[in-house]
Amino acid sequence: MNKYEIMFIVKPDVEEEARNTLIENFKSILTANGGSVDNVNEWGLRDFAYEIKGYYVVVDVTCAPAEIAEFERLSRINASVLRHLTLRK
Repeated sequence: MNKYEIMFIVKPDVEEEARNTLIENFKSILTANGGSVDNVNEWGLRDFAYEIKGYYVVVDVTCAPAEIAEFERLSRINASVLRHLTLRK
């Protein structure tokens, strides 16, 4: 198992309840096969380039590369996620 830091940006117009459900679903994907979520840091709404806003979430996890691949696949498909970045620590 490896340690990763994942940042993803959720569209700002997503309701709070839907956003919390999205975060919980992504956490369950990362912990499905024995991985663990070490820390979740919600930065909240932030501005980034070209006056676009987004809700930033940073997650520290310890999991297998297959779980990271599944997270990245699903975050590319999900229309509520603007961007994501995964770094191996």
